[in-house]
Amino acid sequence: MEIAALRVKIMFQRQEAVADKVGNHTSRWADYFACRATVGGEGGTEKAVAGTTVEDADISFTVRFCRAAEAVSSSGFRIVFREELYDILAVDHLNYKKKALKFRCRKVRR
Repeated sequence: MEIAALRVKIMFQRQEAVADKVGNHTSRWADYFACRATVGGEGGTEKAVAGTTVEDADISFTVRFCRAAEAVSSSGFRIVFREELYDILAVDHLNYKKKALKFRCRKVRR
């Protein structure tokens, strides 16, 4: 993987349960780690749902292999890129050569 291609900074966030002083459990997102990535496949579609136009943006991020990135899965993690949130749909280990990981994502609707 060419280092010069890693031009953008992304943040991985992990979902965790937090208990307050009364014992109520709530879910929150905490920063897991930040790294540099290559962005690809910025495409998307728009569709009409219940009278409103909904955007479905698909994007993929490729990062260098590291132990922290290897632990990321499609459930319980998300990516923050340019202050936008992206759900991880799939993780591609690129033939398990331990050189890079590719995360296929979809923009979170708010």
